[in-house]
Amino acid sequence: MTELLSLFFIFAKIGLFTVGGGMAMIPLVQQELVQRGLMTITQAVDMVSISQMTPGPFAVNCATFSGMQLYGLPGAFFATAGVSLPSFILCLLVSRWFFAYNQSPVIKSVLAGIKPIVFSLIFSGLISLGGTAIFPGASFQSIDIPVLFIALASSFLMIRLKASPILLIIISGVFGAVFLKG
Repeated sequence: MTELLSLFFIFAKIGLFTVGGGMAMIPLVQQELVQRGLMTITQAVDMVSISQMTPGPFAVNCATFSGMQLYGLPGAFFATAGVSLPSFILCLLVSRWFFAYNQSPVIKSVLAGIKPIVFSLIFSGLISLGGTAIFPGASFQSIDIPVLFIALASSFLMIRLKASPILLIIISGVFGAVFLKG
């Protein structure tokens, strides 16, 4: 039971400090799970991949996947409750106040100050997990060319051609099944 409560509080902390969307939680997940030895960096990359391609909110998917991997169904429940509860409570408490004062110069300044850290969190997660995907074993001595190709081609297609992320996920999965060794 102590492991489950610990998992709940780990994900409550992640849920409380994930500002700017689910991808911003990647550095926190890495710090809380990988550095504590609960998960390897490879497992974290797998968790992000599965969470991104399954329907539903990214943060909930990450928590559910991590909890399930660590402690089975009870772990999935505790991790998901942990990541969801802080934002639910905070939204209840702050929503009335925010809508009454959202045009305040102070509130606008605070939100403007938070935007750069959101970018930074997402970017650092990209570098950390992207490096692991492209450089197998995180050795940075060999490049996984097919994975790099998928990443660059998908980015190009999304940014320049506004390709559907769903279609790209399906195509990348088929490409991986045919050409990559898991």
